[in-house]
Amino acid sequence: MSSAPMEKSAVEPISINPPVRQPGQVDVEYHWQGGNRVELLENGEEYFPRVFAAMRAAKSEILLETFIVFEDKVGAELQEILIDAAKRGVRTTVSLDGFGCGELTTGYLSALSDAGVHLQIFDPAPKHLGVRTNWFRRLHRKIVVVDGLVAFIGGINFSGDHLADFGPEAKQDYSVQVQGPAVADIHHFALLQSGRPGRARFWWQRRRQRRAEMAFTDHDGQVRLVFRDNDQHSTDIEDVYMQVLRRAKHRVVIANAYFFPGYRLLREIRNAARRGVDVRLILQGQPDMLVAKLAARMTYDYLLRAGVQIHEYCQRPLHGKVALVDEEWSTVGSSNLDPLSLSLNLEANVLIRDRAFNQMLFERLEDLSQNHCKAMDAAKSPRGRIWHMTVGFLVFHFLRHFPAMAGWLPAHKPRLKPFRGDRS
Repeated sequence: MSSAPMEKSAVEPISINPPVRQPGQVDVEYHWQGGNRVELLENGEEYFPRVFAAMRAAKSEILLETFIVFEDKVGAELQEILIDAAKRGVRTTVSLDGFGCGELTTGYLSALSDAGVHLQIFDPAPKHLGVRTNWFRRLHRKIVVVDGLVAFIGGINFSGDHLADFGPEAKQDYSVQVQGPAVADIHHFALLQSGRPGRARFWWQRRRQRRAEMAFTDHDGQVRLVFRDNDQHSTDIEDVYMQVLRRAKHRVVIANAYFFPGYRLLREIRNAARRGVDVRLILQGQPDMLVAKLAARMTYDYLLRAGVQIHEYCQRPLHGKVALVDEEWSTVGSSNLDPLSLSLNLEANVLIRDRAFNQMLFERLEDLSQNHCKAMDAAKSPRGRIWHMTVGFLVFHFLRHFPAMAGWLPAHKPRLKPFRGDRS
């Protein structure tokens, strides 16, 4: 289902209603919920069949937020499923980022809107001289909630480059499927972000949720939703990483696509290694953006000298955002450990306390690091590059305050706006 390549981009802010709300500014905090079933989904081969099956079976509601949709075979299947769901009466709300989905055509989006999908674009902006201008403060979350009963959250976009048959540029990535009481929190969060009341549910939906919670009482999986915005929760994800690193006793494994954290988080990673914790980083060795690899390497000498093991994944581009600490705690989500994710983008992760899940994630990452990565050698790491850390410090903290500075400019006020295409 391909559209004409010369068709005008659909994110031009033409014939759009006034802003519904400012997304990402939610004065709420979610707590640990027990009794969940959490399943790790690796790459598009595991993720797309599972999320598409859930949406096809939807009875009352689909909530979807994503950074990227491409008009390829994955985007075509997603469009077909959403149109079918809307036509059979499922309330379907889709929120897309205006930058990540900036190449979607009006035809693609109008087909969704005409079928009854409630379609919203975060920060739509026209191109100037062929260049998109909405670079900062992206809606970077990847969340799907179906019927308030099952949720998917992670780093996988709806694009064919998450499938191995895409070729050597196919991405290595992760998501999770969550069932149980924690879905109510993810559902509540997604409703708030879409501009709808957070707890509005019919009595039969509440009864189905209670049945779902009862079905998973035998599982000890504890789940907590954590997110960052540019208001009340601007450092929540970063703070969680620092807290668990301080408490780590045995092992830490972080697999992250874009690694360029601030000095506070770097210091906690270094300190954990210095006190004898087995700390391993899996980072990009075959980057989709060269600047990401160059930025990460600015931190190598500082970390390697403290005993941190660094592995560069060289089989294909790493796009994952996962971590585990000791034998119980894990996280999966959309947040990288770089200035964009930690200081600008709207992000969401789930925190997981579950030994079986932790062990499964550890085994997957261990296989990745041992069989598909190149270990960095501390002896060959360049020393004495103080200016590297100085530049990193200045860049990171400039970007940390960039949301406030960008807010002073009237030309850049990101909003979630309903899409209204041309109708015949």
